[in-house]
Amino acid sequence: MRLAFSTNAYMKFPFEEAAARIAALGYEGLELMADVPHAWPAGLLEGPKRAIRAAMERNSLVFSNVNAFMMNAINDHRHPYLHPSFIEADDGYRRVRIDHTRRALDLCKELGAPHITTEPGGPLPKGQSRQAAIDLFVEGLKPLAEHAEKLGVMLLIEPEPHLLLETSDQYLEVAERLNAPSVGLNFDVGHAYCVSEDIPRAIAKLAPHIKHYHFEDIAATRVHHHLVPGLGAIDFAEVVRAIEKTGYDGWITVELYPNIDDPDAAARGAMEFLRPLFTGPTAA
Repeated sequence: MRLAFSTNAYMKFPFEEAAARIAALGYEGLELMADVPHAWPAGLLEGPKRAIRAAMERNSLVFSNVNAFMMNAINDHRHPYLHPSFIEADDGYRRVRIDHTRRALDLCKELGAPHITTEPGGPLPKGQSRQAAIDLFVEGLKPLAEHAEKLGVMLLIEPEPHLLLETSDQYLEVAERLNAPSVGLNFDVGHAYCVSEDIPRAIAKLAPHIKHYHFEDIAATRVHHHLVPGLGAIDFAEVVRAIEKTGYDGWITVELYPNIDDPDAAARGAMEFLRPLFTGPTAA
């Protein structure tokens, strides 16, 4: 397993500087935020794409993931990045999310990343039944799953507290309906803790679906606020052992977007805490 860091903690820095800082702190990989200010797909020209590739090569970094969850560029008044979602009541606004996800898949292919992560259906709109929302979500994902398969990349769903899909079983319900080899799971350990999942059991159960992990800590209150690993209540030694038992040898991305005022300190603290827990290359 290898450690990466997400650029969504470096929103106050241009991509080239964020990449240099992440590499200097010892991370082998980087999760690219497909959003402002780093790589909003709808407005990303060839010049900036070349600059992103050059920065990755210059700093000997590999893409762990493309994060297409956040949509700060839209800046919806209800929430800075949860809207538009796949289950918006308005067809046109829902299409904005779908089109963004398609463009993020294209960007993923162009940059040589393995997959993108996306939201798990968004907040349930007032007056909409859960079943109707799931139907909308599945129908929105079907053509995207086909597009991902054609491109040779993956589309990963990331369950999150207070959104349509929060738990392992809810993810499996959608995955079974889609039945698409290009769709997988981004297992966010902090999110699983927030909804009181038995994390080792969930990891074992979902292992065939998990293609990427997000790590962040959460306080014992289980309130959804990302903390530097080691500062909350999650037993990361237990989590890492559970992951190792499944044979997973891919990327674990540390995601600490609340730390935009001092992302270096957060990234450094996470690395110092997590590195001793690994027995593979990251431990070296």
